[in-house]
Amino acid sequence: MAQYNFEGDIDNINERQLEFINKVIQEQDLQVTKVVVSPVGQAGDNFVANVKRINIEGENGSMQMIVKIAPAFEMARKMMSTEIMFQNEHTMYTEVLPKLVQLQKDAGVPEEEQLRYAKCYGSLIEAPNEVVILEDLSDSDFIMLNKFESLSDDCVKSVLKNFAILHSLSYVLKNKEPEKFDLFKNNLVDVWSLAAQDPEAMGQMQVLEDNILTLFDDEAHKSVVKNKLANIFKLGAKLSKDTKHSVILQGDAWTNNIMFKVGGDLVQSIMIDYQVSRNNSPVVDLLYMIFNCTDHETRSKNYHDWIDYYHTELDKSLSNFGMKANFVYPKDQLDADLKRYGKLLFGLSIMLANILSRDSSEASKFMEAIKDSDVATVMDAMKIEDAPDANGDEDDIQMSNRETVFESKKKD
Repeated sequence: MAQYNFEGDIDNINERQLEFINKVIQEQDLQVTKVVVSPVGQAGDNFVANVKRINIEGENGSMQMIVKIAPAFEMARKMMSTEIMFQNEHTMYTEVLPKLVQLQKDAGVPEEEQLRYAKCYGSLIEAPNEVVILEDLSDSDFIMLNKFESLSDDCVKSVLKNFAILHSLSYVLKNKEPEKFDLFKNNLVDVWSLAAQDPEAMGQMQVLEDNILTLFDDEAHKSVVKNKLANIFKLGAKLSKDTKHSVILQGDAWTNNIMFKVGGDLVQSIMIDYQVSRNNSPVVDLLYMIFNCTDHETRSKNYHDWIDYYHTELDKSLSNFGMKANFVYPKDQLDADLKRYGKLLFGLSIMLANILSRDSSEASKFMEAIKDSDVATVMDAMKIEDAPDANGDEDDIQMSNRETVFESKKKD
């Protein structure tokens, strides 16, 4: 390892990964003199990969990169579908996203309106040594916001605009180059559909649901949550069928997978994780982000405006290609899909809240459990311990023709 002259946090990077990282660094023509590796974030910020920042100094300049490193532990790789997720991200960063932006460039879309994504310097999809090396967006003053705080109205609208552009370009590609779209669609593997075929995964969701139900005293609240996790994979598989309205999703837009630049009246955002990207309804991205990134008060105040804003931005992006949202993805179809997918995304959000909302100490215990332990030990680590009083922390869901609101009554 010393041959690469790397300093810092390299203990859990294997020889093959270091070799690839070094190759990518040398391609930058910096005449490298020093490379320092440091961890990014805390436990629980990223459950699929180990994320590092690389600071490179050279005679011709300096730069930083972000490196996502696959876990080596068999249990972790199995539970997180590591090989599939890194393959998905490789496909998105090296094929799909460049193609979509090229469509915009060919149509003369101004640079400031083009889909922005972190530059990919290189990716290795050789299991079990997967690595993805990306632009460090902090160099452009983008930051990660606090996952325990609700995104503001402006931040949500910025993400919705990104969704609208991404989704519109799927429709454009499907219209102009259907064979290319089908190739991308078929190369992106839906990990949720795979889980639906795994009896062990189904059993794990039942155990998790039973544990969550212990938080509630009110039978009415229990009935809202009951069977939402136990049946989540079956419901997901049922709703994953390809339709003319399906698009390539970002798939995992929660707070830690979005970088923001907040300044003045303008909020910019860039999505940074495409490991769960797949072909499905556009509302999966919308509801996933709204449920997992905002609180009840913010949702109740802005939900209808957000949906209208998304559809307006979708139409605006499609207009660059002579297409209209009312023909491609009509508003009444959007509203119907929001209602149709609400139960699935509600259940998924319950499951994710048990993982994504853990503090760093809890997340560390969970990550340690999946290194070498069996499934039973991992499920035990996922249990909610020292839970708040059930009357102080209850969830409810309300659905109407144009509304899917996840109510959260949180203890101060």
